[in-house]
This record gives sequence, structure tokens and C-alpha cells, in this order.
Amino acid sequence: MSHPDPSYVNWLEQQSMLKVSQDRARQYSGQSRLWLNPYAEAQPRRATQIASVWLTVYPDAIIAPEGCSVLAALGHEALWKRLSEIGVQGIHTGPIKQSGGVQGRGFTPSVDGNFDRISFDIDPLYGTEQELVQMSRLAAAHNAVTIDDLIPSHTGKGADFRLAQMGHGAYPGLYHMVEIRQEDWHLLPDVPPGRDTLNLLPAQCDELKARHYIVGQLQRVIFFEPGVKETDWSVTAPVTGSDGVVRRWVYLHYFKEGQPSLNWLDPSFSAQQMIIGDALHALDCLGARGLRLDANGFLGVEIRAEGTAWSESHPLSLVGNQLIGGMIRKAGGFSFQELNLTLDDIAQMSKGGADLSYDFITRPAYQHALLTGDTEFLRLMFKEMQAFDIDPASLIHALQNHDELTVELVHFWTLHAHDMYHYKGQTLPGNILREHIREEIYERLSGEHAPYNLRFVTNGISCTTASLITAALGIRDLDQISAADIEQIQKVHLLLVMYNAMQPGVVALSGWDMVGALPLPAEAVAERMLDGDTRWIHRGGYDLAGLAHDAEHSVRGMPRARALYGSLDEQLDDPDSFASKVKKLLAVRQAYGIATSRQVLVPDVASPGLLVMVHELPAGRGIQISALNFGQSVIAEELQLSGFTPGTVVDMINETVEGDLTEDGRLMINLDPFEALCLRIVNSSGHV
Repeated sequence: MSHPDPSYVNWLEQQSMLKVSQDRARQYSGQSRLWLNPYAEAQPRRATQIASVWLTVYPDAIIAPEGCSVLAALGHEALWKRLSEIGVQGIHTGPIKQSGGVQGRGFTPSVDGNFDRISFDIDPLYGTEQELVQMSRLAAAHNAVTIDDLIPSHTGKGADFRLAQMGHGAYPGLYHMVEIRQEDWHLLPDVPPGRDTLNLLPAQCDELKARHYIVGQLQRVIFFEPGVKETDWSVTAPVTGSDGVVRRWVYLHYFKEGQPSLNWLDPSFSAQQMIIGDALHALDCLGARGLRLDANGFLGVEIRAEGTAWSESHPLSLVGNQLIGGMIRKAGGFSFQELNLTLDDIAQMSKGGADLSYDFITRPAYQHALLTGDTEFLRLMFKEMQAFDIDPASLIHALQNHDELTVELVHFWTLHAHDMYHYKGQTLPGNILREHIREEIYERLSGEHAPYNLRFVTNGISCTTASLITAALGIRDLDQISAADIEQIQKVHLLLVMYNAMQPGVVALSGWDMVGALPLPAEAVAERMLDGDTRWIHRGGYDLAGLAHDAEHSVRGMPRARALYGSLDEQLDDPDSFASKVKKLLAVRQAYGIATSRQVLVPDVASPGLLVMVHELPAGRGIQISALNFGQSVIAEELQLSGFTPGTVVDMINETVEGDLTEDGRLMINLDPFEALCLRIVNSSGHV
């Protein structure tokens, strides 16, 4: 019976994240520091007070001078001077840890933009740990914090996964993986030469469930692609274990085949050790103040006698997130979740888990409003938020991020598919409403109307904020954009910034937003899209600080995106630029504490393109009203706002008088196409 080389097994152990976490745990056990902060309940408003304006960057997109790393560029004094001037209080770096896999003693590249972590070490392709710590210190010098990533649902195929395949120690308990007895190997497909695993077909999963190996197919297949990923299960080739036994395993992966799912209810509790160790390392060693919990809604999976396994809205996800969120708060940090699930899940998981949640609730809805010129679905989502007692101050209201524009609308697909909703004068079940909204978005945002935006599997559409706007404006050919078009695109872009910024919670702007990036031509990133992942078109390179004007590619090889607005350095010297106008409105937001205000009303309106949000400002500063026109028609509408003290209504940004709120609560709103107003009511004595 042959055994793997003991020195190789030892090398894998030294590379493994589980061992690093177990070794580091000894530094915390028996110490007082983890008892100095409250931790049981989520603290969204505390997190918002720490940093309410975020810049989200994507490491692969960062353009830097020759010889300068990604992290050195993000920690450049010239950049932070400009970010501080705009009002940025936090920077979310995106995933920068070593990712991908291990083959022998070599490393393979990431299969999902570094969301397949295999180490706590900084990926040397981005820079060094010292450069990251320096960036954190420079951010602190500019009254800002850095925000890192935690991925509690899966890893890559790194040392931990290879040791699990070998049946070594506690490592198999890390993953949702099951050893298949040799007499049943005939049920498994052969793994082709050159590959180490293969996705299972639905019938193969059903047979393995019938033989009591696995829980079966899940409720949905994320990243579904015929012939690539038809189920959430894959099988390994035969692997010789550290004990000399040859095994084949079937393992779960909610996402891509190279992202094996962690098992959060294994007796070894290995997953908990590893993930909490990762969190403490980021907070204590790398200088982060906050952590993004990625894919944290997928920690539980359970067999059902009939049909698919229970993999959505599972209570184990609640328990796991309470452990993670509580530990981060114990260590003095905060966390946020990107949870594209039902409002039920977002509300439940926000109670003791992450402090903040990404606004997947209104994000597709406000984009639908822009594409259709109609805010009715957006207002419906605000009513749903209120029904589930979700505070807008607990949300991160964002423009573009690294992912596609998701139109899954999971809330109306699973738990609420048969609930009835009033929309456009009709009463529709959730699943029909969902399909109607999706069809409208797909039609207007991709295909013949906007061929530069591409569908992303069944999840949504790959586009930038700028190309969302060009689609809404009816611009079909990006090469034909004129100076007048850019001016109009900027106006609409500011409308979207106003929507996200002029309500309670965090506002997140991406590097792509700040430069006005357009998507890349598909042929420019064809090699990266071989697996059907079209998101690479909206991840083009950008140079925020104008440090490398002549560079055509990012440090990681992404082609430079066409930037309609230019670098921050260029923009902030022009008072009429996008960045200068964002700076002005963020200053107003900060001065009046809109981030920590309380939303009291989102009234019904007559004009299709109109959205009105009414907020009570903190510290007795009075009532603030955000009025936005998502349509191409002029709006002149009288609102009825009962229960508020009458007074003069002033434009908080331009410092002009816009009218009066009368004794009987009437207020006239006048808006040009794509115009937004930030208003405050001042009573007759001059007080708010």
C-alpha cells in the first residue's frame, strides 16, 4: 500500500488555513480583550457612524505605474488626498488574499476573481502585507477605515481541500464532502485527463441520494451553465490518502467547481475555527475595521424526503452568522453581508449576524425605475422593507460592484411566489410579478437595445453604471457617444448617487463609477469568459488618481476601460465634473447626518417617474425630503405630507428656496427630467 510523501503532507499542512487558525487561537484564549465590546446584537448605526461613505475597488482593475503594486497604488498619498477631499470614509478593497488552488507544490490561478481563497496571505500579485498595513494607516490618517473580506461558505482547492481529499486528520470535516464506497464507484463518471473533479448530472445526484450518500439536488443552481455546471455537486478522481487508502469523494459547491462548500455542522467544527481565525487575522494583523461576509446565506443544507434539499433560508445560516458577527464585534470591528435572498432572510440574519446588509432589496428596483421611467416597483419594495421591519440605515446603498446587475428577485421566487401584490392596477402573484420585472429589465438593458451589455447566466446582466444609463437613454452604440451625451449621462449618474446617498445608511461608490467607466468589448476579455462568466466586461481597468496615464492595462492585465469622466485628479480641478458634484452632495449628507436619519415616509405619488423619501434628521435638525425624477418628462406635482410642521422648503445643496410646506401639508415638487432635489423644511421662526 503506497502512501503520499510525508514531506508533501507536511508542506500542505503548513500551507493550510485551518492550521494557521488553530495556532493563532492560542493568542486569544484566556485573554481579556475579547470581553470589552458588546457583541450579541447587530449594531448597524454604530457601523454607519464609523464610515458611511465607502469606495469599493476591484483589485484586478487597478491601473498603476510600472513597478507599482495594486496595494501600493491604493495606498498612494495622492489618491488619499483626493478621496478625503470627496468625503470617502471607508475603502473596501475586495478579495486580495491568495486564491485558486494547489496542484502538487504549485499554485493554480483563481477561478472566481479571488473569491476562492486558499490562504490568509496577501496574493503576491497584488502586493505585500506591509503595503496593505501601510494603506490602512494612511486611510486612518485621512479619517477613514479599510474593509476586508471574509468568505464563510467556501474555499478554493487549496491545501485544506487537498488534505481533505487525502482523508487527513480533521480536514474532511471542513467540507460538505462524502466518501463513496468503492463498490459504488460505477455510479460515478470518470474524471477526464487533466482534471481533478467533474460536475455531476442531475440523475447521478438523484441516485446518490437514493443510496443515502448525499442530500440531493439543491433548490437552485447558482452559475448554472449546461455542460459546465448542471448541479451543485462534483466528484473527485481517485485520491490516495495519507493512510494509503484510495478514495473518491463527492463534494458540494454552491458556486463554481473550484469553490468547495464548508460544512458548518461537522463534529470537528473545523469550518468555524478556520473562518473566525481568518476574521481575527484581518482585524488584528492587516488593519481592517470592517469585514464583508460573502455568500454567508449558504451555510446550511439538509435532506428532505421528497424534492430538493433544504438549502435556502436554513436556520444554520442564522446560527453561523451570529457566531461570525459576534466574534467580529467582540474584536472591535463591524461586518456587512451581501445577501441576495428573501427579505425574510435579510431581516432574520441581521438581528445577531452582520451589522449591515447590501441593498439587494431596492438596487434592482431603482435600476428598473431608471430603465422604465416608472418608480412603482421601487415603491413596492420600500413597502416590503417596512413590512419586514428592515431599517434603511442598516443597508449599504450601492451603485456598481464587482458582480452583475442581479435580477434574480429571489424574494418573489421562493417563499413569496404565490403571495399577491398590487402592481399597475392588477393583483399579481409574486412569481408572475418577478417575471414581468425581469423581462422589462432584460429587454431594455441588453440584446438589441444595448448589445454592449451581456447576460450573465440566469442571474442578471453584466454592465457598468454608465452603460445602464446609456441603455436607459436609448444609446445603442457606445462609440457614437457625444459630448452632449456625456453631459446627460453624468446628470443621470448623479441622480443615482442622490438616490443612494440621500437616505439613511451607507452609500457605496465604486472606482468604475467615479471615472465613468464603460464596459469592455467582449473580444477584449474573451479568454476570461471561456466558462461563460460575462462579468469581466464590466471589470475594466481604471486609474483613479491619474498615476499612469499611458498604461493600457491594469496591474493584473485587465484592459483599460473607456472612462467618460477621467481620473479624480482631473475631475476635482473642474467644479462641473462628476466627482466635484458628488463631493458637494456628500458634504451636505455629512453636515446634516442623513446617514443616521430615520425614514418616516415614502408616499404614493401620481407622476410615474417620481420617488419621494421623507426622513427625520438626527439631533433635532428637522425633516429632510429626497425627491427624484427617474423619467424623461417634467414633473410638477403637489404632494400631501400630513403630520409635519409647516415651513419654508430649502434646497440643501444649492441653498435656494424651493417653496413652502403649507399648514395642511401640501408641497409642490417641480423636477426636470432626471433631476433630484435634497430638501429641508425650515419653519417660520427660522428653526427646523
